[in-house]
Parts: sequence; structure tokens; C-alpha cells
Amino acid sequence: MIDEIAFRRIIEWQLQSGVHGLVACGTTGESATLSAQERETIIEMCVQTVAGRVPVVAGAGSSSTAVAIEQVRHAKRIGADAALVVTPYYNRPDQEGLFAHYAAINDAVQLPIILYNVPKRTGIDLSVETTARLSPLPNIVGLKDATGDLARVALLRAACGADFVLLSGDDPSQLGFLAQGGQGCISVTANVAPRTCAQLQSAALAGDFAAARALDLRLAPLHQALFASPSPGPAKFACAELGLCSPEVRLPLQTPNPAVQAQILAAMRAAGLIAA
Repeated sequence: MIDEIAFRRIIEWQLQSGVHGLVACGTTGESATLSAQERETIIEMCVQTVAGRVPVVAGAGSSSTAVAIEQVRHAKRIGADAALVVTPYYNRPDQEGLFAHYAAINDAVQLPIILYNVPKRTGIDLSVETTARLSPLPNIVGLKDATGDLARVALLRAACGADFVLLSGDDPSQLGFLAQGGQGCISVTANVAPRTCAQLQSAALAGDFAAARALDLRLAPLHQALFASPSPGPAKFACAELGLCSPEVRLPLQTPNPAVQAQILAAMRAAGLIAA
């Protein structure tokens, strides 16, 4: 069952906190445990609730290219601004297969596509060279890079050009990512501390890295705590502590154990999200 009231509450809170965009059904959430109908319903609710106030990116992607195309078609049909398309998982295609997969999606649907490379989850790395081959395709507009490898940022920028959007997918290294030419972060921590994360991004993109560093130092324990057990358990527990939703997650995921809960609460206090 989808908690529609809590979902819309979280969206409004995010918007009031100054976020620059929203991703519905990203892999920080419970997208892997949703039915196809639930996934479509959640993305539609997000688009309707946001009502054009910020861009909405629909989480998409499958081990099947045909399924991924249908997910991106749905995103376009209901008015999402872009699709975040994760690399195929489990079957782990080689680089030529990855290129063919994304090229087929590009050809099938006229919607901006953000590539999503997260090798720790998918077991496959979208190489710099393959990203560069994909970057000229008309609907491939950017990349969410969750490798945490800061050496890749300059290589990606050089290979893909100035117009290709580079987004971090790794909160602990996002500041370095921005300093090397990144343009934003699709964030785990922003689920819990959206205002501070948005301020950090704005400061860095304005070139005020002293202010951005100060904000990142405040968030550093939270970056770590939210990865202390599998997502979205820690983020959902933290949101429950803020009165936004239930901490419940679907199997095989689990609510964080007491030690991780204590770590999250301490990090939330350090970030000024709850009282000391």
C-alpha cells in the first residue's frame, strides 16, 4: 500500500526547503520492491503534486531494454521532465551492450535521458568511453555518476563536452565532484536535510566553496550514517523522526538496527535537524 498522504507531504516539504528538482522512484527509495502499477502511480502523483514548480525526473531502467523503453514512454506520457535510467543489472551487458541499450531508448522516446552509473548496485560500470559515445545522441543529456571516483569527473567532462550534465550520485564526494566540473547531485542526504543540501549546491555552483565546505562539514556525519545500512532504511527512519512518514520498509529490506539508529540520530543532531 502506498502512503499517498505522507508522499505528498514529503514532496511539499522538499519544495518548501528549496530543492532544485525531484526524482520519483529512484534507487534510494523502494523502487525495487514496487509493482509496475505502483511505480507508475508514484511517478504520476509526483508530477501532479509538483505541478511544474521544479523539474521531475522519473526513475527508470531494467535488465530488459524493452521494459526500460516502456518505463520511459510512461514518464513522457504523464509529463515527467526527464528519465533517470540505471544501467541493466544482473545480466551485466558489456560496453557494446550498454551502448546499444541506451541508444535504443534514445531512439524510441523523445524525452531527456540521464544515464545512471552505480556499479555497487548493478555489478556493471558504464565506462567513460561508452558515456562519451552516448553523449552526442539527442536525448542523452547527462549522467548521474555514483562511483565516488573523483578522478572520473575531469575525464567525463573532457570526453563529453561542456553541455553534457554531470550529476554526482555520491553524497560524501559531491563537493569534490562539483569542484571538478559537476553541476549538481541526486542526493540521498537531501531526503533528510533538503534545505542544507540545496544551500550547499547553490553555494558551490556560485563558486563560494568556503560556504559549501562549511555546510558539507555539518552534513558529513549524516552522509555516512545514511549509508550505514541498505537504503532506504536509514533515510526512511530519519524521515520518520522528522514526522514525515512511517519508518517501515518492504522485505527484504529492514529498518536499521538500534546501533545504526543511534548513529543516524547523532548525525541528525550534528546537522541541526533535531534537538541535541
